[in-house]
Amino acid sequence: MHQIWPPQRAGELDDEGLERLYTYPSGRWLCVNFVASADGAMVLDGRARGLSNDPDRRVLKLGSDLADVLLVGATTAMVEEFRGVHPDAETAARRERHGLAPIPPTAVVTSGRSLPEDAPVITEAAVPTFVITSEAAPARTREAWAAAGARVVVAGEREPDLRRAVDTLAEHGLERIDCEGGAQLFGALLAAGLVDELRLTVSPLLVAGDAGRIAAGPHIEPARLELLSVVAESDTLLTRYRVLPRVAP
Repeated sequence: MHQIWPPQRAGELDDEGLERLYTYPSGRWLCVNFVASADGAMVLDGRARGLSNDPDRRVLKLGSDLADVLLVGATTAMVEEFRGVHPDAETAARRERHGLAPIPPTAVVTSGRSLPEDAPVITEAAVPTFVITSEAAPARTREAWAAAGARVVVAGEREPDLRRAVDTLAEHGLERIDCEGGAQLFGALLAAGLVDELRLTVSPLLVAGDAGRIAAGPHIEPARLELLSVVAESDTLLTRYRVLPRVAP
């Protein structure tokens, strides 16, 4: 991989250099990962994996390997067939080197309607999955998630309260959060002012069609970004942006 930005550090990146670039800061940090085509599509044939390639998968793996917890929307978890993290030898060694728990749990956000009681992200996870929901989710459904092995977090009345959810994860020592979609969750996190960093891969594809954008939901005051790094490999651009705090008028 070749680093383009910052220019004073431009040049070839070895595995160690790439890992340093994608290591989380200390303390609370919420990072959102997305891949999009060059014309802005977030899915191909209904899935993000259709846009992904080897460079994207490499940095996506770094994001989860170095995080305390993965955060994902329920629909994305089902469509992309999330099963939680099952570490290979490289992941295990990396996490041990950084003093992290052997396996990061997954936290799934759902209103209650989009996450089946036997979802693979619950039943096939190597460590218990957090299910973040609201009081509006039927009690029977919450009980079924718990019976399947999930840790159910009720945050909010009608919809999941993401700020309360992030606070709850932090209380469990899970401060460095790697969010892997989807668009509605990203939009809600932006509206709540919870996103610290966007990691966006620009896939070298043009797909047209009617695929949505990486963030969806309510209108927000535009969030300004600061470019942190740009890496290129195989016609793919891998960018990192700091989401700047909003300034009150």
